[in-house]
Amino acid sequence: MVPIAQIGALLRDGLTAWREIRLADVLFGHRDTTILALIALVGLAAGVAVLRAALGRRPGRAQVGLPALMAWARSSPFAFLRHGAVLLSLAAVPFFMIALADPYTRLRQQEMTFPGRRLAVLIDASASMVIPFQASRLNRNSPNQASFFTTIGAAETFIRQRMKGKYRDLIALVEFGDEAYVVTPFTNDYDNILLSLSLIGDWTEYMKFSDQGTTIGKAIDEGVALFKAFDFLNAAGNAMIIFSDGQDRQVIVEGRPIEEIVASATRAKIPVYLIRIGYNKALGDIVPDQIWRPAVEATGGKFYAAADESAIFRAIDEIDRRSAGTISIKQYSTEEPLFSPFALVAVMLWTVALALKLTVPYFQKFP
Repeated sequence: MVPIAQIGALLRDGLTAWREIRLADVLFGHRDTTILALIALVGLAAGVAVLRAALGRRPGRAQVGLPALMAWARSSPFAFLRHGAVLLSLAAVPFFMIALADPYTRLRQQEMTFPGRRLAVLIDASASMVIPFQASRLNRNSPNQASFFTTIGAAETFIRQRMKGKYRDLIALVEFGDEAYVVTPFTNDYDNILLSLSLIGDWTEYMKFSDQGTTIGKAIDEGVALFKAFDFLNAAGNAMIIFSDGQDRQVIVEGRPIEEIVASATRAKIPVYLIRIGYNKALGDIVPDQIWRPAVEATGGKFYAAADESAIFRAIDEIDRRSAGTISIKQYSTEEPLFSPFALVAVMLWTVALALKLTVPYFQKFP
């Protein structure tokens, strides 16, 4: 027997499918078979009607004697309701025929617009990130107080904060040191993003990360390339968030000055937000602040010198507020069979008709 919970789930799925059905988009895989079945059904019904009419003309079969006392009685205006069971059965036939025709929806493309941003989250995994950073909340479940785990906790906090809001962001995850690597491309599968974040945040995996240096310019370059790969450069609603200790004094990366690298983000209208992690290191306490603050703010983003845990939370809140907006994406739907919704309606109507016929005496009365 089918559990009641499964029956409820089946009904909910059927109702959901009905709300999404557009008859203009419905195609049929066995249209000819259904037409032949319908012709056969109509022919069978006509044959039975002719046979009953022929056999029903025998004397005494179609007459019932009633006393003259009943001649005054008038028919009820609701007498037609006694045929309710039969009418429900007939109403189920079109739905059954449509289900028999194997309906399905074609491949469709829709332009979807919703609140959110395309966010590239860049995590610094260089060797300098082992420097301790006291953070009771962000490092609560970490094996030690290394700044790397502070950035992992900060990135997770930011993503979860976006999840709790009204936004449906497309988020990508990039890990960098001397080189930058795409861990997870743009997706709205937040569980996948959080899983990837926990994997790179494992102490053993971090110790195996071979890139020892910090090259923020390389990370920005890889982030812009990722937006380009997804054809997002000309779209509104893009942003990069970098979590790093900012220990990068390189003003030239692979022969390109920092100004040229960040200019690519500026041209693509991708603001860069850099949360520089450094315990008790205020703005200007480390030399690279003078390089990266004007560089990232030239993109329309902002530089945050996070000297303690509260400063990190304030930066996350401000980036969250500044990352409001809408994005548009193309959504594709594959061919989807629609047999179940139509068959479900037919079965429900036949079930109700049978129940009325068997349990309600009114529907069993002589006409």
